[in-house]
Amino acid sequence: MIPVTKPFSPPMDEYTRYLEGVWQRNWFTNNGPLVNDLEIKIKRKLDVPHFLFTGNGTIAIQIALKAMGIKGKVITTPFSYVATTSSISWEGCTPIFADIDPHTFNINPALIEPLIDNDTQAILATHCFGNPCAIDEIEKIANKYNLKVIYDAAHAFGTKYKGESIFKFGDVSVTSFHATKLYHSIEGGGLFTMSSEIAHVMAYMRNFGHDGPEHFQGEGINGKNSEFHAAMGLVNLNYVDKILEKRKELSENYNQLLDELNITHQQIELNTDYNFSYYPVLFKDETTLLKMKKSLEEYEIFTRRYFYPALNRLPYVTFQDTPVAEDISRRILCLPLYHELSFLEQEIIARILLRVQSYN
Repeated sequence: MIPVTKPFSPPMDEYTRYLEGVWQRNWFTNNGPLVNDLEIKIKRKLDVPHFLFTGNGTIAIQIALKAMGIKGKVITTPFSYVATTSSISWEGCTPIFADIDPHTFNINPALIEPLIDNDTQAILATHCFGNPCAIDEIEKIANKYNLKVIYDAAHAFGTKYKGESIFKFGDVSVTSFHATKLYHSIEGGGLFTMSSEIAHVMAYMRNFGHDGPEHFQGEGINGKNSEFHAAMGLVNLNYVDKILEKRKELSENYNQLLDELNITHQQIELNTDYNFSYYPVLFKDETTLLKMKKSLEEYEIFTRRYFYPALNRLPYVTFQDTPVAEDISRRILCLPLYHELSFLEQEIIARILLRVQSYN
């Protein structure tokens, strides 16, 4: 079987060495020393001033919205994982969908401004598949209308824009360290900001609002993470450069193997050092996609329709027409991509896809 993804597994002895220390200290959670160590090392590696390790990427979005007092309309993308939209709705805000660019798959900045009204308070945009949004254009719009900007950078660990970590942009950037991500802590997520003031508020919110055992700074939630997850994050941080290099090799190999396949690829933003977090391919129509997907599954090769259906069709949001996102969502398929994937397995995948194409 070839799955669509597989978690990176570091040497077990490196992980268990951290666990031995956890056992000796008997300090399992509540801002332990490994959590602090991970936060410091990630800040140094990415050269970002403020980072908070959280339980997952979804709670990170919710904390970001709450910390900046966002209560009204939030302009967002219809082409992302469901957590991007559900977090907005969960916090009592209203998601307003701006359609995506058909080439980058990111929110189309030209469609944001017409949606802004007096109730609009923020833009929440996803760096889809790790591809940076139109950051400069979004910043201009946000400054013009005094809007907050949150980037859902769940796919973007290791991506750089104009030589800087992608997490440096926006008022807050959030990410996921879920096991399916190229860098993971089994479960986990993170909040990044350049603002010490916002970081201060989010730090309290992450821990129920506690300001000492008997005092509360304000409203909060349990957004913490454990020493066990921090241990995995610390081990994997030593391998992240190797992981990024391997994913680039695998993606470039796919490009060669699938050169004659009738597909198009995501257009990566200029001035980007890309992380190759996924390998999405866009077929000419949904019928072709379904044939390809079924043919691969017959050989126990599994793909995934990231992201289908488009989020504007969620049952708990008001429908808004986003034809580009809906079209892309019907035709896009992510092929297997993970650290242990072999070139031989890629050749098998490519042969099946090219054979199906030759029959049609």
